[in-house]
Amino acid sequence: MISGGCLTTITATDLASALTGDPDALEVHLTLVERDLLIEGQSVKIHCHCLTVDGNGRVQPRRLAEFIRNAAVDYAIPRSKLAEAKARDNMFNSTEAVAELVERAKRSFTDLAKSGEGGEMLLFLLAERFLKLPQILCKMDLKTDTRMHYHGADGVYAGVTPEGILKLYWGESKIYGDASSAIRACLNSLAPFLIEAEHEEAERERDLVLLSDKADLSDPALTNALKKYFDKSSVMSTRVQYCGVGLVGFDAAFYPKGNAKAIADEIVEASRTELSGWSNSIGERLKLEKLDQMEIELLCIPLPSAEGFRAAFLKAMGIKE
Repeated sequence: MISGGCLTTITATDLASALTGDPDALEVHLTLVERDLLIEGQSVKIHCHCLTVDGNGRVQPRRLAEFIRNAAVDYAIPRSKLAEAKARDNMFNSTEAVAELVERAKRSFTDLAKSGEGGEMLLFLLAERFLKLPQILCKMDLKTDTRMHYHGADGVYAGVTPEGILKLYWGESKIYGDASSAIRACLNSLAPFLIEAEHEEAERERDLVLLSDKADLSDPALTNALKKYFDKSSVMSTRVQYCGVGLVGFDAAFYPKGNAKAIADEIVEASRTELSGWSNSIGERLKLEKLDQMEIELLCIPLPSAEGFRAAFLKAMGIKE
């Protein structure tokens, strides 16, 4: 809506214009097993992807890691800065400005062996390309030390209802060897952002303050309208609904070992069979964390090896040999 020449509300079309990347490219690396799986009496939607099997009967976690790496600039650089760099390169028929941002993005990642940044980037890719929820706060740009993790949610994403309510999705990703541990850690981390009462020391408060200043949809008019939702002096701040988007990755025994060939349909079917148990764990943990009535999009990614995925990501980023 436009009032006095200024945009005052955000629409679904506005948010869609901020999405990055080719959604079809996800299917090269991840195969959808199930989407929008519901648990009776709860407000969670569970989505499951397994690794894609190629024509040689192999799954390729290193290719997945390289695909994730290639989105580093979209993830780690604010949209407005990237738009400025692209405009400068177009003006001078160059790639210099964008190349500089590529290097800046790579330097923002940690070399810590237990880094969860690969999972955070996978969450970003699935949130934007699968769930169609654009990232609105670029946390990597806020880091002052590459060996430290940013304190706050792993990501902040946005949706909007037809009535104009902004759905603010706090993001958390956990990639562990064990599914139950990943689910427990993810939902435990999400809980404070969703259920704490509003006050200045709430877990979400720092991110809300940052959003009032750093929220970014690239287009200045859209960005200014978005920031109104986080301005405590604006009535728009009462039109925000807190939701969650989580990613859990974990070891799955059904992937073939060594040089054994994988059969795509068997991997998908095994994932679907195991999903029943994962869903039970999710439902139990939601109740324990008092999240059963909160809207949460939960992405499940069974992996050949959680540690292998982490190592492949660090190698793809050029951080570890």
